[in-house]
Amino acid sequence: MARRDSASVEITPEVLLKAYACGIFPMAESADDPALYWIEPEQRGVIPLDGLRISSRLARTVRSDRFHVVADRDFEAVIDGCAEPAPGRMRTWINARIRRLYGRLFEVGRAHTVEVYDGDALVGGLYGVSLGCAFFGESMFHRERDASKVALVHLVARLRAGGYRLLDTQFVTEHLRRFGAVEVSRRNYQKLLANALIGEADFNVLPVAEPIPGARALALACPATPIGSGD
Repeated sequence: MARRDSASVEITPEVLLKAYACGIFPMAESADDPALYWIEPEQRGVIPLDGLRISSRLARTVRSDRFHVVADRDFEAVIDGCAEPAPGRMRTWINARIRRLYGRLFEVGRAHTVEVYDGDALVGGLYGVSLGCAFFGESMFHRERDASKVALVHLVARLRAGGYRLLDTQFVTEHLRRFGAVEVSRRNYQKLLANALIGEADFNVLPVAEPIPGARALALACPATPIGSGD
């Protein structure tokens, strides 16, 4: 289900958070379209925080500390990366209003990033919204192989450590399905969301400015033996 909102209607960060609390999120048709659509999918994507699935090859990459991973360092650079054209995605839904809105959420501590660096170069990352004990993943990107996957592992580690109960991926793609993402009905999602909005998790329970060692992130995110196809 989607409802179009005129470009002339002001959406504040407070309105946006209320929408998330109701199970609704905004998207734009394209970067050039100033209007936003309020989306409430019939089937919602979630990654169970106790069910992350990763391959042995990815686990080795995470442990190797080939990349160093921090949080909340450069929101603008992350959203720029998420808006870049990529294979299979030549258009972006991130328009100027999305940038402004989530930038304001970042300023008040409700939007967060996980950033993956190779030396000084930002090569991957993701951003999303934190509310109660729920984290709503918005978008991710990579410029080097595995960078966005490493970001996801570190995100799950941070969410598990911080007491989160829900990781919302909005939709389930084949890529996310490999990590354990599942679809739940709107009715069941509302139950999960209601439970996750009780209390307040802590995204910053792990350091944000200093890189988290890969072995620690892996142990937090996926304490069971990694499984997968090697992708």
